[in-house]
Amino acid sequence: MATSADAAQPAALSAADLAPQPMPHAMDEHHHHQDHQDQEHHHPPPPSTASAADLTPTASPSADGHPHPADHPPRKKQKRNKPTLSCDCCVERKTKCDRGRPHCLACIKRQSECRYSEVANLIASAEGCPRPQQYRSQSTSSTSSSVHQLLSNVPYTKHTPSLVFGLGSEHPFSNYWTMRGGLQEVIGVLPRREQADILVAKYFEAVDPVYPMIHRPKFDADYERFWSLSHEDKCQADSALLGLHFVVYAMGTQFIQMPDLQERAQIAEFYVSAAHQALRISGYLSRISLRTIQAMVLINYFLMNNNHASDAWSFGGVLMRQAYAMGLNRDPELIVPRASALEKQQRRKVWQAVLFQDTFLTVLLKLPPTATISDVHVDSLTDEPEGEHDNGSNPRNTPEVLPNPMRISNIAPPPTSLLPHELADRNYIRTMWRLANLVQRNICIPRSLSRPLTNSPREKSNLLTSFRSLHANLPPNMAQEITEEFVAANQRLAKQMLFFRSNYHHCVMLLLADENEPCGVKCDVRGALESARLAIRAFVDLWEYLRVDAGVWWVFQHRAFEEAVWTSSLKLGSEDCLTNTFSS
Repeated sequence: MATSADAAQPAALSAADLAPQPMPHAMDEHHHHQDHQDQEHHHPPPPSTASAADLTPTASPSADGHPHPADHPPRKKQKRNKPTLSCDCCVERKTKCDRGRPHCLACIKRQSECRYSEVANLIASAEGCPRPQQYRSQSTSSTSSSVHQLLSNVPYTKHTPSLVFGLGSEHPFSNYWTMRGGLQEVIGVLPRREQADILVAKYFEAVDPVYPMIHRPKFDADYERFWSLSHEDKCQADSALLGLHFVVYAMGTQFIQMPDLQERAQIAEFYVSAAHQALRISGYLSRISLRTIQAMVLINYFLMNNNHASDAWSFGGVLMRQAYAMGLNRDPELIVPRASALEKQQRRKVWQAVLFQDTFLTVLLKLPPTATISDVHVDSLTDEPEGEHDNGSNPRNTPEVLPNPMRISNIAPPPTSLLPHELADRNYIRTMWRLANLVQRNICIPRSLSRPLTNSPREKSNLLTSFRSLHANLPPNMAQEITEEFVAANQRLAKQMLFFRSNYHHCVMLLLADENEPCGVKCDVRGALESARLAIRAFVDLWEYLRVDAGVWWVFQHRAFEEAVWTSSLKLGSEDCLTNTFSS
């Protein structure tokens, strides 16, 4: 699959580079049975009263209300003078038309050509009344580049500016779905295979390095299997898998370079709405799987990046309950002892992703953490390659009745050790896991209760020692200096290093700036400013070397904003002390 470095992908995609597959024609029958309210525009209303002669079998009413004898053919009904404002296709099908310009909703869902009469266009232009929801038709013809379009019929959704940073004002999941469309309706808006490949490659390039919770070989196997199915078989597929695919498309879209950022946001919102609809069809509130949890984690990050942090907090509460219900917070050796080595490792990775998301979102929002009960140990995620290179085709390790000599594992046995990037991912996951455990207990809980972080100078000193010990014991590959050459050669590792440094120095800044006067705990102004500088430096490096990523990750931006506020507050509050400190 393509990556950002592939020559086939241009640096930027235009608005014309957007087009999903047409929805299946089988859905036309569903939309044909919708409300027929437009019928009143095509037939004159019946008379308010009817005489006895009108009801006799020997006569039929004419257009002018006079009965015709049975032996004479009825006169043709006179066409009404009132022009119809609905599109020609809806008039022909006698379906409700929302009269959206340039294409109505019904034609978009049918993937049919939407045309309006000249009179209807003149009336609509004279009225100038905007529709609450309009869609834009994109050309499905190939562009000059070799990259095919990513989406068509992009919904127009005008964003209302929010007065509070991180609190979106719109509903997080735009609804484009009907009550009875089911999974077939979601399948109908899948991108073409080549489009999906681009978005999946972008996801694993931009998102997976910092949140490596998806087992790539198993994902690829499921992905290939799904796309090899016929349309009818796709409609019978696991809807949770489809939800995971769509949210991967949505996250990948957020990192695609396009000249129109609003256009990109609309495409991504369309995909995440499809992901949410697929999860709804799967019954994600009562039926849980690792795919469901993974999709919900990614939906949460999408909501944060889309300026819906408050919605992400609420949706994260459902995610946490489901993770608890699935037993992800429990040691896999105790809760699922007969599971495969791959599944046990995946459960640990997914729990770390849930814990990490919950912890650092609560740091920013100053709300209580919820991932507080667990007996999964960090060191249980070992560097053993057990099951790591399995594609998950035999998830319970049940012996095969007849071994297949042509099986890929027999022809080309998997590596006996982790690949370099897999080993780096394990180191990163364990490091962030330890940091989350430390932050949750000592920073999240006190801040959510508006309490000082420490109650004595000794307690503050011991806590700082714990943080610095974590930093001193970083894996050697995560302690390197970040330069332009290093990022170019090790982009995945550079992203992991920057995310750790941003989170770590931000939390150390909060600890050093903490004060508790009744207990003799003072603010370390110089130390807090230095930690704030290092945290902001992480964001500056991300912006300088990976600008697209820096423009997408809301959590990174919000931390940098808060660090700048802390810096100003510390300088203004301790001007005399700072003058003496820096003069020395």
